[in-house]
Amino acid sequence: MALATPAVHFRVEPFDLHAHLFHVTLTIQKPAAKQLVSLPVWIPGSYLVREFSKSLQRLEAHQGQQALDMEQIDKCSWRINCSPGKTLVLRYEVCAFDNSVRGAWLDASRGFVNGTSVFLRVAGQTDSPHQVAVVATPQLKQWHVATGLAPLKVNANGFGTYAAADYDELVDCPVEMGTFWSGSFVACGVPHRFVVAGAAPTFDGARLLADTQKICEAEISFWHGAGKGRAAKKPPYKNYLFLLNVVDDGYGGLEHRNSTALVCNRKDLPRLGATAQAGQAAKPPAGTATKQTEGYTTLLGLISHEYFHTWNVKRLRPAEFAQYDYGTENYTSLLWFFEGFTSYYDDLVLRRARLIDDTAYLRLLSKTINQVLQAPGRKVQSVAQASFDAWVKYYRQDENTPNATVSYYTKGALVALCLDLTLRHEGMTTLDAVMRGLWLRCKAGPMAEADLAAVLLDLGGRSYAKELAAWVHSTHELPLQTLLEAVGLSVLNEPAQLAQALGLRVTEGSAVQVKTVLRGGAAEQAGFAAGDEWLGVEIGPEKSGSGWRIAKLEDVMFYAGNATEIRAVVARDKRLLKLPLTLPKSETTWRLAVCDPAAVASWLGG
Repeated sequence: MALATPAVHFRVEPFDLHAHLFHVTLTIQKPAAKQLVSLPVWIPGSYLVREFSKSLQRLEAHQGQQALDMEQIDKCSWRINCSPGKTLVLRYEVCAFDNSVRGAWLDASRGFVNGTSVFLRVAGQTDSPHQVAVVATPQLKQWHVATGLAPLKVNANGFGTYAAADYDELVDCPVEMGTFWSGSFVACGVPHRFVVAGAAPTFDGARLLADTQKICEAEISFWHGAGKGRAAKKPPYKNYLFLLNVVDDGYGGLEHRNSTALVCNRKDLPRLGATAQAGQAAKPPAGTATKQTEGYTTLLGLISHEYFHTWNVKRLRPAEFAQYDYGTENYTSLLWFFEGFTSYYDDLVLRRARLIDDTAYLRLLSKTINQVLQAPGRKVQSVAQASFDAWVKYYRQDENTPNATVSYYTKGALVALCLDLTLRHEGMTTLDAVMRGLWLRCKAGPMAEADLAAVLLDLGGRSYAKELAAWVHSTHELPLQTLLEAVGLSVLNEPAQLAQALGLRVTEGSAVQVKTVLRGGAAEQAGFAAGDEWLGVEIGPEKSGSGWRIAKLEDVMFYAGNATEIRAVVARDKRLLKLPLTLPKSETTWRLAVCDPAAVASWLGG
């Protein structure tokens, strides 16, 4: 049966693998007289103007055999002078050499298409049905295709034509192609597929599927309940796709409406032959978990985070994102909620799904707390301001970022923690119930901070305006210790690592390279600057003291011994400087420990 002719049709062909070029053909059935087309400058979920048009080349337009004149009107938009209503065909190439989750990639082993970096927007027809045909050249007969788009007519390998209701759906369903590994499972009655590209032969796919299934079932139950029949509602998608690109060194994820694109280190995948803890049962008791590497735990946390976004930011989303403007920044002050609250639940879901135990969860929570407490920028900018400034600060980090802003991921997670523990302590409700209440109140759509305040008032029995003002809109410290102790934890202070004690962030190799000098620390007082190469230390009187070459920060204390005053020898702009440095004594970090197991279990178990 012939396919219906869509208003907008794309044809994407992996044209030249070694030149990393996709060839794209755009067919517009009924163009305007002066048809405007444009390429987005950013991708939703990653708040930075990335100028995708820099990779577009050889754009040309035709109606029949006639070549048409085009006028470029700005960095990412073109106007075509054409006959209205007569089929318009545009052809162009995209250089795909961004191996992240945000752009497009093509080489001899795999291809990846994020729609915002490949598909032009047709002005006046963005709400019309779109189709895309993914075409294989003869040399790609071993390749397969995976995407969240609805298939219309595809072959056994997945090449063929897919449909989208509109432009938003088209660009919200990335496409993976190559000789990837693929597996599937069903979570709460819904089919899920996991595609992995670039894994080593030791990769344990069965374990990844089993663990991801637990995460999905826990999060579906979180949002829709765990009952059966009418009591159990289905998630807001018919199927779901995980796309994982495995590399030697990389990490990241980007959420989409019924899929997610992920990147992880190759060594972080689960490995064949890994053993479970002694006594591990098929259905482990609460608090136990399969033995796994720290890297694999990080990967599971990433999967949990991006999957949670299926509800919290893709459906329940900032009112400012009700309709994306792809041509410029889209500002919101609510990333502390959408990214921060998601960051609170990503690791908590791992605990509730019994993929990590209490000790592992508290270690992850302690890490988040220390990251916030060690950032001087928390005293400079509120987490709401940090959300608004994501376009120029969080996504454009430099040597001063930790001093000027706070992460809406980490502090937002701690705001969620404080709200959850406060609600539980007062005995009226939990943050879990508040999240579900927001989902219902906002009808799985746009929300404002006022909606959160209203649900807190309704379920919590009082106004939480004071807490939101202090925790979200000011730079006041969060009442973490008080709330954690009330839920059955003790806060232990442990000596900080030397870098944190000095107020430095560094990389180590043949020498110590200074990346950031934290505000108010001993290193700043000594005169360190970002970019310095810390070569050595001198101990004792300047004329008769001894000097030592260092390669790691731990060498500093080894050579300093009992000395409290040293001279740091640094290279800056090809000059050698000696900086008088007072070694600090009292810097500490937090470690959480359980003192009331029953109270902690009540919280962590949901």
